Amino acid sequence: MGIEKLTNKEEKQEKIVTMFDDIASTYDLANRVLSFGIDIQWRKKGCDKAFEVLGKKALTQVTDVATGTGDLLIYWKEQAKKNGINIEKYVGIDPSVGMLEVAKGKVDFAEFIEGKAQKLPIADESTDVISISYGIRNVVDRVEALEEFNRVLKPNGIVVILEFTKQDRSGVVDKVVDFGMKKVLPRVGGLISKNYEAYKYLPESIEEFLTTEMLAKELEEAGFEMKYIKSFSMGISTLLVEQKK
Repeated sequence: MGIEKLTNKEEKQEKIVTMFDDIASTYDLANRVLSFGIDIQWRKKGCDKAFEVLGKKALTQVTDVATGTGDLLIYWKEQAKKNGINIEKYVGIDPSVGMLEVAKGKVDFAEFIEGKAQKLPIADESTDVISISYGIRNVVDRVEALEEFNRVLKPNGIVVILEFTKQDRSGVVDKVVDFGMKKVLPRVGGLISKNYEAYKYLPESIEEFLTTEMLAKELEEAGFEMKYIKSFSMGISTLLVEQKK
């Protein structure tokens, strides 16, 4: 049975975590190939916008949730240096032990903790920034996770979300993009990772996910105010930057 058809929340979440354990060693390569490397620019844009909204030159902590192999933490550090911002501590949190093993091998400046987005293992009001790139779609208890983000963020703290949100694909170009996501992506990702089901899950999970407007509404209900929103590459990826009220 496919992951999207599972109805038990705990079972579904465990299946997703196990899937990421299985593809951890090839995850970065698959990302770069499938996005042609353009996802790097999307991530950097999220970092820069967060710094702009915060308007501070010194931050205590940046916490990357569903950090995977720690990719975004690298760009947080790079963009902080470019913007003249000092960050005392970088933390990466992920439920996948396989992903964290890869992260620890390539990112030597961050602390990595095994943990779930809906039950973050950090203190109240302890971090200036929460980021999650292409991970909130994989959190089954999403509303609980957004409430957790609010709990651990300092007053006026920032949450940065990059995600593949559900789109209305009715135009000719949209149909081409849709074909690429549903037919080409699973085959290429499966070839690289040797796990076809994991990359078949990606377009299926996008179809089951929220629209950008629906996600923005959930963030508002969790106590956040929209500061910036932008879609990239014909709506394939969306960046949301929200501030704790």
